[in-house]
Amino acid sequence: MGQKRREGTEVTDVIAILRQIPRFADLQPEDATLTRLGGLTNQNWKVEQGGEAFVLRIAGAGTSEYIDRANEETNARGAAAAGVGAEVLHCEPASGLMLTRYLPGVATMTPDLFRERPGAPGRAALALRQMHRSGQSFAKRFELFAMIEDYKALLAKLGATLPEGYDAVVVRAGAVRAALDAAPVELAPCHCDPLCENFLDDGRRMWVVDWEYSGVNDPWWDLGDLAVEAGFDPAQERAMLQAYCGGPPPAWAVGRTVIYKAMCDLLWTLWGLIQHAGGNPADDFWAYALNRFARCKLLMADAAFPRHLDAIRGRV
Repeated sequence: MGQKRREGTEVTDVIAILRQIPRFADLQPEDATLTRLGGLTNQNWKVEQGGEAFVLRIAGAGTSEYIDRANEETNARGAAAAGVGAEVLHCEPASGLMLTRYLPGVATMTPDLFRERPGAPGRAALALRQMHRSGQSFAKRFELFAMIEDYKALLAKLGATLPEGYDAVVVRAGAVRAALDAAPVELAPCHCDPLCENFLDDGRRMWVVDWEYSGVNDPWWDLGDLAVEAGFDPAQERAMLQAYCGGPPPAWAVGRTVIYKAMCDLLWTLWGLIQHAGGNPADDFWAYALNRFARCKLLMADAAFPRHLDAIRGRV
């Protein structure tokens, strides 16, 4: 068996890391095939050895500043127990190293694949619903407004600049916070970062991976965030919500989904700025942050936005 090499001695480094895991303690380079997978902040490798396949996640430098790896391990194991996530075989919260079972015969989703694969928005919604209703105990609360303040504090520590008007939009989002507080829903174990690439589809069902930001949250966050990340058009968004609700969604559910579309952009604007300040070369994160912030402002300025807040308050 061989190795699919990417960059210089990188594969050799991965072999050395694998040897830290008991099942690979005696691994020789010729015994495994390593293939680099995607990832914005971490390195992910497919490891094929002895007729089995795994995914090795090597945490990106600096990610421990804003990701609780012990929380991630608890929640990733819970997602696997719920039949939604991949089996966790080894985890080291101190370093962020994680080994999971590789899921064969699946497509890693993208916005294009969500458009091209019939029924994909509905399958994603059902996977999220399965997690939300699983009864699993997640370790920590994912709290939007507290995270905004935490991320701002980290950016101040990094000496980074916020986009013009960001704080003013956070103040305007106080109306969102009030509406959500006035009509609470039962919190649930949530993914909280439903990028397209975190969904794996075999055409019949989906799995969800990468539980770095997961926590106890309003389940409608996952739906609003997925709609944004996948760029759903109105028909795709309706299909997602109908699958999740098992029929036509009530106005309050549509409202929560739309509100969280804006709020996830407000939060992940800061995440993009953290990546930019940290020099992450995987993307132009300054442009990423500005685009998310612009989209947030546009949605909050839409004439329908106050009506969605009214629907949330009225629970109709």
